[in-house]
Amino acid sequence: MSKNNVSEESKTSTIAMGVEIVGEIKANGNIRIDGTVKGNISLTGKLVVVNTGIIEGDVTCKNAAIAGKFDGKITVDETLVLQETARVHGDIITDKLVVENGAVFTGTCNMDRKQPHAPAQQSK
Repeated sequence: MSKNNVSEESKTSTIAMGVEIVGEIKANGNIRIDGTVKGNISLTGKLVVVNTGIIEGDVTCKNAAIAGKFDGKITVDETLVLQETARVHGDIITDKLVVENGAVFTGTCNMDRKQPHAPAQQSK
């Protein structure tokens, strides 16, 4: 196989430490965030947020591992890992959740991915 036959999901884009992106990101493949993203992220692969990484916005992805700061709503099709240095504030929707000792999570979590997510109804 030649190097040109690499699948889209095996490619990883990196947002380096010291880089701040403001706006929406859409990607086929994986993203590693060492810097800051202020905006929504949608990708087909895995999101990795290292301990220096910061996200302020909503995320949709296949898998994710967070060791940095996250503020927003994250929807993960398969597995979300909150590593020991993670600081997450917001809402989580995922099939599987792993929370390592030391991780901090404040918000809501919905792990029922088999049911369609309907908005909560207010009582009258």
